[in-house]
Amino acid sequence: MNPAHIKTSLRSLIPLGQPVFLWGAPGVGKSQVVAQAAEELGRELIDIRAVLLDPVDLRGLPSVDGPVARWNPPAFLPREGTGVLFLDELNAAPPLVQAACYQLVLDRRVGEYELPEGWSVVAAGNRETDRAVTHRMPSALANRFVHLDFSVDVNDWLAWAEQAGLGREVLDFIRFRPNLLHAFDPRRNEKAFPSPRSWEFAARILAAKPDPEVELGLLKGTVGPGAAVEFAGFLRMFRQLPDPDAVIRKPLTAVIPEEPATLYALCEALARKAGKDTAENIVEYALRLPSEFGVLLVRDAVKQHREVVDTPSFGRWAEANSAVLL
Repeated sequence: MNPAHIKTSLRSLIPLGQPVFLWGAPGVGKSQVVAQAAEELGRELIDIRAVLLDPVDLRGLPSVDGPVARWNPPAFLPREGTGVLFLDELNAAPPLVQAACYQLVLDRRVGEYELPEGWSVVAAGNRETDRAVTHRMPSALANRFVHLDFSVDVNDWLAWAEQAGLGREVLDFIRFRPNLLHAFDPRRNEKAFPSPRSWEFAARILAAKPDPEVELGLLKGTVGPGAAVEFAGFLRMFRQLPDPDAVIRKPLTAVIPEEPATLYALCEALARKAGKDTAENIVEYALRLPSEFGVLLVRDAVKQHREVVDTPSFGRWAEANSAVLL
């Protein structure tokens, strides 16, 4: 399932109190989707890294109360309200810790502690095939969950990245090279590789304006050497783009870049400026572009400003590109 479908599923299952387990490769954004679903449902989120727990942590510590001993549950377990108890990296936890989760997941209680009625359990972990640190989940525990497989979706990630305010250079590069959003090969022992999480890191590093002498090294250590070299080449072109405002002012004479990556980035920049006063000139410029880039520019401009289709030039552009549009 893509992230949007995962989130929709969580919005259905969490109110039912049905335990859910999300399976996915490292860095695809499992924990972020759980947090978004909890926020949209208006529920508190408690994120517990199961791999950091000892088997006795969930039950708590005993204290003597007269002739009997009572168990004092840990402070990180909820006492009231509604929310999501998120057991992240559950299958990376040692078998004894996973066993301690049996009762909490199935019976909603551990020892003398009982999970409040308004709380649901969601867990997540990496797949065994990803060669991450995992322990085989006992069938008794696995059978207590609804299991959802998490897959990466470029459009979902771009929508999230836009909302999160990540740098345009990263978004435009992923649009240009969507296969590099997540390129994880478990057979290769790579410390850094492209993933939704590592591209977020890369965007934040670039926003801090690192010294040019170390920029490539930082990118290699974030998204891996191969992706970093490609991205660095894209950055050089991106930073030499014609001024989009100058193109809009003189669409009939403005330069048309020859390099596809540069032209792609320019189309993205122009589409973002689509509006009442710029739509006509943007379509005029699109008329001069190779058809595939003209379609890209006009399509994204219409998404930004629906009235682009009402401009005088739009009819001429649609007629000129009818073979591509059909």
